[in-house]
Amino acid sequence: QVQLVESGGGLVQPGGSLRLSCAASGRTFSSYAMGWFRQAPGKEREFVAAISWTGDSTYNVNSMKGRFTISIDNAKNTMYLQMNSLQPEDTAVYYCAADRTGPTVVAGKATYWGQGTQVTVSS
Repeated sequence: QVQLVESGGGLVQPGGSLRLSCAASGRTFSSYAMGWFRQAPGKEREFVAAISWTGDSTYNVNSMKGRFTISIDNAKNTMYLQMNSLQPEDTAVYYCAADRTGPTVVAGKATYWGQGTQVTVSS
């Protein structure tokens, strides 16, 4: 059974940083892509970034690219999202997702999803 488990969320002040992790288990992910989404209260789920299993390809949202960095450690079956210069508008539940191709993940149509981790940016 495939499991994606996010961790690393929490409360941070504006301007602060967090690193989210997504640990994958239950199958071989060597040909998969993984990604991050977020959903703020009352808003639709939003794509944040995605990465191929090898790390060779990344997909980013331009407005977040300078602050958020996606990476992967395939030896640990874990994907990361380093978030810097966080602002209150970054407050959301952050989800990780996985599927066979990057475009499928980017489109929000991934087969596998985690349960989410809450990120709250507030003073």
